[in-house]
Amino acid sequence: MVLRVHNTLTDSVEEFKPLEPGRVRMYVCGVTVYDDIHMGHARSIIVFDTVARYLRYSGYDVQLVTNFTDVDDKIIVRAAKEGVEPLELSRRYIDRYFEDVSKLHVTGASMYPKASESIGDIIGLIEKIIANGYGYAAADGSVYFDVSKVENYGRLTNQKADQLQSSGRIADDPNKRGALDFALWKAAKPGEISWDSPWGPGRPGWHIECSAMIYRNMGEQIDIHGGGNDLIFPHHEDEILQTEAVTGRPLANYWMHNGMLQVKGHGMSKEEKMSKSLGNFFTVRDVLEKFDGRTVRFYFLNTHYMSPLVYGEDMLREADAARGRLVNNYRELQSYAKTAPEGDACDASIEEYRRRFVEAMDEDFNTREAIGVMFEMARASNKSMADGTMSRQAALAQIDLVREFDAIIGIMPEDGDDDSMDEVMSILIDLRKELRARKMYDLSDLIRDRLKDAGIVLEDSAEGAKWKRA
Repeated sequence: MVLRVHNTLTDSVEEFKPLEPGRVRMYVCGVTVYDDIHMGHARSIIVFDTVARYLRYSGYDVQLVTNFTDVDDKIIVRAAKEGVEPLELSRRYIDRYFEDVSKLHVTGASMYPKASESIGDIIGLIEKIIANGYGYAAADGSVYFDVSKVENYGRLTNQKADQLQSSGRIADDPNKRGALDFALWKAAKPGEISWDSPWGPGRPGWHIECSAMIYRNMGEQIDIHGGGNDLIFPHHEDEILQTEAVTGRPLANYWMHNGMLQVKGHGMSKEEKMSKSLGNFFTVRDVLEKFDGRTVRFYFLNTHYMSPLVYGEDMLREADAARGRLVNNYRELQSYAKTAPEGDACDASIEEYRRRFVEAMDEDFNTREAIGVMFEMARASNKSMADGTMSRQAALAQIDLVREFDAIIGIMPEDGDDDSMDEVMSILIDLRKELRARKMYDLSDLIRDRLKDAGIVLEDSAEGAKWKRA
């Protein structure tokens, strides 16, 4: 089987061939840290975490780098409102970022460079761009990239320069020579955070930060550059120009972009991108007060990463219920294996499930199809356990396979999570049994009903009560 990846640069699905055999260098644009991350950020974080997990599963040594933009207009404005230094504000939200993504069970990047700690690298890259004839300094001390010096601007969007100019995403600036030119270095305004440079005090433009951090930490070329599809223009288009103006080589061989998380409601007649600037966002922190981080992962991964996805709490509840069926099956397998009859491990069916799971992931990381294979496994094993035809060896083999798949998808509880729950539930089940023996049915039913409200169902049987997630 061959891994195939959708490449935005060619708008086609291509066979994945890394620059260096056995190694993948992947850069994913991070967040601007002036607020808590929202669910739109979470989608991109989870998507590329899963891509990295699968590449490692496939035998690659993966270097994943994700940056923090900790110097930005929005940060400066927010810091001024709160009466704190911009970098102090950024540090606060970086700490909160890590708190949030840990609850999403993200494995983490190899490194998280910050713009504020890369100023020397940024200045050095700008100097090379100017020396190669692609940049110019304005009278106020700002530096711009001269887009007129390149012929193929618009490769990612497959649009010409005049189409990009009319996109509405180009900032007006009287210091620029051309409308499409963009800032490499922004001259400092009074009272703003700044660093010394050959052109005077200032701070980096947004696009140059990523180019410099890639160049410093990963080299001239990388295999995969990822991010949300709202970054294709101008951010990623401009990254390409900057880097290639210095290296003369393609920045990335594969450009991957996840679809936007959209919101409907709040007076909107149609879906809009979830965005801090639009004020229509839901923070990960707030969502995690109601839903497990693994449910959030399931919600995102049960849709192809390129497809747009409409956010709604009702959809998260549906995702929670669907994931619960997989969790219950996993728990039932663990319980069943303790008393199941000895027999064949059903190696052929296990290998067929593995083949189909890998086949789905190899086709542009199709997590929806891969999760579908997990549901097929669950349905088949539920039937085999119910009629008593599954052997202990087959149950253990399927438990191992679920763990193998979940090392990529990340939606199942840790084994220890349910061990502790088993102990607590055993106490509650014994208590409820004692209450019923004393004919205190109201209290017994109250325990059952309160557990149901918490998403746990008690099932009474001749062998005693059992619990499962609703």
